[in-house]
Amino acid sequence: MNRLCWVDHMTSMNNGPQPIGNLLSRLEKTHAVYRKTVEAAAHPGESIRDTEERLRAEHEAVRPPQYGVTPPKPPVPAKTVMRCPPESDRQPDFFVPGLYDVATKDNRSLMDVAVYRLSKRDKRACEMIRYDLPSGYVEVTAGRYGMASVWDYDIVLMMVSHLTESMNLFKAGRGQMPGRKFAPHTSDIAKFCRRGDGGRQTDDIEAALDRLQGTIIKSVRETPSRNGKRNVREVESEGLIGLYRVVSRTDTGKVSSVEITAPDWIYREVTSGAKPDVLTVHRDYFLIESGLGRFLYRLARRAAGKTDAKWAFKTIYEHSGSAGPFNKFCFKLREIIKANELPEYTLQEEAGQKGPLLVMRHKDVPDGLLEPVTGS
Repeated sequence: MNRLCWVDHMTSMNNGPQPIGNLLSRLEKTHAVYRKTVEAAAHPGESIRDTEERLRAEHEAVRPPQYGVTPPKPPVPAKTVMRCPPESDRQPDFFVPGLYDVATKDNRSLMDVAVYRLSKRDKRACEMIRYDLPSGYVEVTAGRYGMASVWDYDIVLMMVSHLTESMNLFKAGRGQMPGRKFAPHTSDIAKFCRRGDGGRQTDDIEAALDRLQGTIIKSVRETPSRNGKRNVREVESEGLIGLYRVVSRTDTGKVSSVEITAPDWIYREVTSGAKPDVLTVHRDYFLIESGLGRFLYRLARRAAGKTDAKWAFKTIYEHSGSAGPFNKFCFKLREIIKANELPEYTLQEEAGQKGPLLVMRHKDVPDGLLEPVTGS
């Protein structure tokens, strides 16, 4: 309070009550100053009342919280499951063969079970996963280098894709019958799988090949015989890849190129028959960081296709080969549903009679009646 105000206040105390006219005059002056302040802050086309409400809301937003009152917490954003595209996506290399321009293909028969681990940390060396199926079962056995991961499996996707493309060219009369050997350069692998082409990525390829070769898929199927008297039991066991060879630069020791032999079961399913038993995979699949997110995309591509499908949380858990508890798996699954970022498909949770269901719908399909429940 300055000296003038102090004198006026003391004079008011000494002289007793002031006339009401002086009070009204002061109120009018205060109101005039307030109105000018509001008019100056008004946006074009905004009324005085609207301006007052906006200024009041802005004041409440910046006002510090009162003592003992906990301000509301902002909503927690959904955790993203997609990574940004690598720098190489925007920098095409015209001196590298266009291997990565081939559409990504995946083997249909193994898209609804995980023949690899979904975790980056747990190597699961010398472990086994078993999937009981209606016509038999599938066992995935890991070697001493560890079980192949879903990211290691990118190399298998690349091999299947190029084998399918070569077979299509052969059938069209524009190429030779493809052999079982696939020899890409390491930069081609990084480009196709949309990874950075750094030194570590190159060094990791040999370790990935060790895990892929050491992960054995044993498939046991029982089918009725032609005469119907007894079932025929068929057993097949082979690695995710066959033999491989790594070529390194002697001056730097870095891997330059690799030569991979396709296993019989992959080569046969792609090259025999009128049409390869493969499905096209969206290019953004390689940007999915979460192992579970990658498995969910493959499951949706297999089960929903261009329409939609429902799977029980419990069935997805059993088909994913996850080693953790079911409640933790459900937590991770709900995080992916909340983010809802998978390419091509939208995800939604729905209550079921025996537990929660995952609804997978292709983005081109309008909301409507779903197909009968699958895998629940």
